Amino acid sequence: METKGTPPLSLVIFGASGDLTRRKLIPALYDLWMDGLLHPDTEILGVARRLKSHQEFREELSEGIRSHSRYGVRDDARFQSFLSMVFYQSTDFEDPSGYDTLRSFLASAERVRKTKGNTLFYLATPPSYFIPIIRQLGAHGFSRSRNSGTETGGFVRIVIEKPFGRDLGSAIELNGELLGVFREEQVYRIDHYLGKETVQNILVFRLANPVFGSLWSNVHVSRVEIKVMESLGMEGRGGYFEEAGIIRDMIQSHLFQVLSLTAMEPPVAFEAEAIRDEKVKVLRSLKPYTKEELSQNILRGQYVSGVVEGTQVAGYREEDKVASNSRVETFAAMRVEVQNWRWAGVPFYIVAGKRLARKSTEITLFFKEFPFAIFRLSQCQDRVPNTLTIRIQPNEGISLRFGLKRPSSVLHIDPAEMDFSYQKSYQGNPADAYERLLHDAMVGDSTLFARNDEVERAWGYISPFLSDPFSAPEPLPYKAGSDGPDGLADFLIQS
Repeated sequence: METKGTPPLSLVIFGASGDLTRRKLIPALYDLWMDGLLHPDTEILGVARRLKSHQEFREELSEGIRSHSRYGVRDDARFQSFLSMVFYQSTDFEDPSGYDTLRSFLASAERVRKTKGNTLFYLATPPSYFIPIIRQLGAHGFSRSRNSGTETGGFVRIVIEKPFGRDLGSAIELNGELLGVFREEQVYRIDHYLGKETVQNILVFRLANPVFGSLWSNVHVSRVEIKVMESLGMEGRGGYFEEAGIIRDMIQSHLFQVLSLTAMEPPVAFEAEAIRDEKVKVLRSLKPYTKEELSQNILRGQYVSGVVEGTQVAGYREEDKVASNSRVETFAAMRVEVQNWRWAGVPFYIVAGKRLARKSTEITLFFKEFPFAIFRLSQCQDRVPNTLTIRIQPNEGISLRFGLKRPSSVLHIDPAEMDFSYQKSYQGNPADAYERLLHDAMVGDSTLFARNDEVERAWGYISPFLSDPFSAPEPLPYKAGSDGPDGLADFLIQS
């Protein structure tokens, strides 16, 4: 489907001085502009606490665009034209007077004439500011577009970054505050993983190709592994990670999104609500565990010092702002079951870890073997499991592994692969995930954004796995630069 241009609008970014705005949001908007997808009457207003002028803010963003956009700065005229769309307002996020100033800015007759009254708010702040900002937006009437008290007909939407809560209770509270001000159709809960091209292609690969779609069930699949492996450590995020841990940081958000797309039934239509309905059904179908079963279905680990890519690195407990006796997990492998007709009896293994040997995000389906191994009658003991792997990063692509006879008078079966690579097939510089998601929010396509019931279902399932950091069992140590804790291989093949 051809990508369409965005409507004119005012985009208000709260947390405009942060790293997310500089490295991701503004470069993504600039790339949309260079692709001709950003309306020329768009206005971008950064809101943060630090005092600075419009020009100072533009100069700060210029460096971010040069360093992080796909295009860099190739056309000075177009670059300056983009920067002329950018403005800045300094305010404390809990100060009502700042929202009065913001209202005056957005409601000026000239601005409303340009943007048609369309407004998109983007919360790129730390989570502690989400509720204060939402309350102020509600108190100042921002949930509906107005011009001097008169309806303009323009839309109002809000994008909210993860983490959306830190447990079920806080997610319910945040949803309550959000939906007390905005309607659900105005809310876009963003997870940048869903903007990745390969993640979006999961559905197309399954539903457009009967040869693979017909294999997508417990009739042929023995188990499924969904893994996010990272070679990086804390990178200055030790304080945050001490409160989050890998389950909150990666599994509840990114991996449960990928799980639901992998396991969902075909939707009745390729549209937002139909797809999101099926994703929620997957989360509702997850088998609940008793307290005794929880420990049997999760493996926790924490990295100690080791060597990553030839460099000696510190262990987690030696990282900045991390307690010397911390029990926070930096690695977790979970076994979950989707209890429906398609997947009953097939274990899904959800794995995420920091400071591992390599960086990769993959979904792998392991297919069942034939019940009678005919080649063993010929004294051939070779076994090559059939697997289908969808690589989300790096080297995005899809590979199918199977067995072939080795050229020889003796029967040997060797592994072989058919591999599709996005980089080889689609030359050029692919769009960043934030480009796709910002574009979708501006045009009103919520397909790749989480709905309130989806978020609460995910938290409801994951909450029993969350440990109190003071009473949590000691996580298994694993060396930085390894593949994870000892026992991982056995955990991944348990029935």
